[in-house]
This record gives sequence, structure tokens and C-alpha cells, in this order.
Amino acid sequence: METAIGVFDSRERAEEAVKTLLQKQIPEQAIIFLTRSESEAMSFGKGIGSYAGGFLGGAVGTTAGCVGAALALIPGFGQVFALGVGGAALLGYLGSKAGASIAKGVAEDPRAPKPASDEKGGESASHLLEVLKSGRSVVLVQTEFHEVAEAATKILDQYGLGKQVAGPGAKTQVSTRQVGGVTIIDFRGRIAFGEGNTKLRETINNLSAAGVNKVLLNLKEVDFVDSSGIGEMVKGHMTLRKMGGQMKLTTLSKTVNDLLQATALNKLFEIYPDESAAVASFGTGSRASAD
Repeated sequence: METAIGVFDSRERAEEAVKTLLQKQIPEQAIIFLTRSESEAMSFGKGIGSYAGGFLGGAVGTTAGCVGAALALIPGFGQVFALGVGGAALLGYLGSKAGASIAKGVAEDPRAPKPASDEKGGESASHLLEVLKSGRSVVLVQTEFHEVAEAATKILDQYGLGKQVAGPGAKTQVSTRQVGGVTIIDFRGRIAFGEGNTKLRETINNLSAAGVNKVLLNLKEVDFVDSSGIGEMVKGHMTLRKMGGQMKLTTLSKTVNDLLQATALNKLFEIYPDESAAVASFGTGSRASAD
């Protein structure tokens, strides 16, 4: 499964991105828009609803002033709106995981997808709640198809926050080493669609298959991260969290630091300025074993 994540500071930019995704024939069921703002959800839902009604799961009319929006009240977090064919199911997942959920809009439409605890993307989305707290909105695209993921990545990179200029880039190289019971992934080059995000995914999958759940990602020599790279980092973090561990970040390059700050994705990870402090943190029994 390929995942691309775009982060936006305005509803207008997110709406432009989703319209372009649809124009480029990205399947509607692969796209979900997340926000904490009811007014933003209403405006977005009406704009996209008039443009492409199918995106809202076939819902018609207006429910609570918001065309095709699903709302979950998540204890300890508050309200979250999701728009898209899979929005109600995703929020059903988040709500059931948190212990309570309420659905409106497409969630009440008999033709809409029903909440399911194993809904693809639910875990990834749960890790994005911290980004929503920072006033950002998120567009999530998940697909099994390589060419669809490539097109979606380009669009989310074009419209999303943290836009970078891709230079010639260093050759992608990935290696692992052990320090104090922690596996360090030294990544060099780009964490981007194609070779970069695939190598990161394979490395984390291999480590998790071997039972490794304490991982430190060294980003000192990473010169570019796109929306697919962001998606892979979030998925890797999620994979290790499910194993009772965590992926922490260290020695961020300026490019990566600026990206995570702009998108508020720095809220998702524990980040350390140097390797020794990061390795030592795994021995504290903090977030790596608390969740």
C-alpha cells in the first residue's frame, strides 16, 4: 500500500489539491480530507460536493449544514471531520479505538461505507491527530497502484506546505547499525516516491519482522522528503508503535527540519539533536513503551 500525505494551512489550498487529484483520475475512494474545523469542513464539503458528488460517498442534500461530512468526537481530543468515501469508516475506526464515536452526514447515509475497526489507513490517521491540533488540515491518499501513487504525490507536493526544491540529490543509500540496543537507520539521499520511500518501507518491515521495535532514523544526509516520504515515515512510526516500540528521529538536516516544522509533523515524532541523547531516551521507558 502506497501512502501520500499532504498538509495544508488553508481550506482553499486543500480543495484545489483534491480537485486536481480528481481531475487526474485519482480514485475517489483513495482520498480523505481531515480537519478539526466545522466551518472548514462545511465549506470544503459544499465545494467538492458541487464539483464531484461521488467523492462524498453518494450522499445527497445537506446534513447539519455539511454535505457529506463525517464527525467523530474522540475523548481527549475533540471533534474531527473527515470528507471522502472512506471518511465515515475512518472516523468510525478512530472513535471505536478511543472508546466513543458519533457520525453525521455520510455516516448516516445507508449507501456510505460503514465504520470498520480494520479500515485501511485508520492507524495512520490516528497519528495525524496531533497535526490537526496545530490548525492544519490533511489530505490522505492511499492506493495499491504505483502510477496512481506517483500522480498523487506530485499533486500533494505542489499544493501542500513544506514545499522543497529538489536538487540533483545524493544517491539513495540505507544502512543499519546497533547502538545500545537501538537499531539506527542511516538514510542518505531522498525519502521520496520510488527508490527512497520503498527502501525506507522495506528496511522498517524487515526490522519489524525480526522483532526489532526500537528504531532511530538518522536524517542528517537526507536532502529531500516528498508527500510519499512523509507517508512512509508515518507508517513506519505506526508499525513500530503497534509492536510496543517507536521510531524516533535524530540529526535532522535543515531541509527535513523545515519541512516538519512547516507541516507540524514534528508533533508526531520524538526528535533529538544528537544520536547519543536519542539512544539514551529509549532506556527511559517513556513513549516507546507507554502506548
